[in-house]
Formats: sequence, structure tokens, C-alpha cells
Amino acid sequence: MTTRTFRPYAPDELWLLPPSPHEWLPEDHLAYFLSDLVDELDLSPILTTYGGVTRGTVPYHPAMRVKVRL
Repeated sequence: MTTRTFRPYAPDELWLLPPSPHEWLPEDHLAYFLSDLVDELDLSPILTTYGGVTRGTVPYHPAMRVKVRL
């Protein structure tokens, strides 16, 4: 596993505006399926590309980026 630090990523965190997605998306929404699917993926090939890089800003976690793209 990599020692790279990522920006905080908490999908269940409540937002100031808009409210938590759990409040406005139905339980069977496709977004939850995709989130669960990405959580099961082996993202180690992506994570290894971040190893040792110390320049630039702190990146977003790869799991969050994959979920947004899907």
C-alpha cells in the first residue's frame, strides 16, 4: 500500500448545502450500487502511481475520483 496522503474522503459526511445524498436519493438509486462496486475494486494499481510523490497539492482519493467518473 502507498504512504501517500489524500484529501479527506467521507462519502457519508453531511454537507452544509445541499443535504446528504441519503436524504434526497432513493435507497435503490444507481449511485449507491456504483459506490459499493467501486469499494470492492482493487485500486492498488492506481494507488501505486501516487507513491513517493510529495510535490503539488494533496490529491483526492482514487476511490472518490472513480465514483465521480462513473
